[in-house]
Amino acid sequence: MSDLGGIQIPSAFDPFADADAAESGGPGSKEYVHIRIQQRNGRKSLTTVQGLKKDFNYIKILKDLKKEFCCNGTVVQDPEMGQVIQLQGDQRKNVSTFLVRTGIVKKEQIKIHGF
Repeated sequence: MSDLGGIQIPSAFDPFADADAAESGGPGSKEYVHIRIQQRNGRKSLTTVQGLKKDFNYIKILKDLKKEFCCNGTVVQDPEMGQVIQLQGDQRKNVSTFLVRTGIVKKEQIKIHGF
């Protein structure tokens, strides 16, 4: 707000200011890692991890996840989301602790969906 001799004039509101700041990497921008679960048929479920930085080697991360949690998984290329790691079973909590422990992302950057 501008101050003109005690009179306050509201400044213009820009609804896209937050989006522009996030794209430019400005203050307040956070890139989240989303961990979701998808229900398949019956008791089977699928855990997806998206939003990791592009410079990480997804194949190596997947290999470590599969070895540590004794599950199967794959890396899928999605046209909208980019590369997505898929794991069998409900591995949301395991994946989040693994990513924080190995230093890939900070705990504040992880969003776990479905809880």
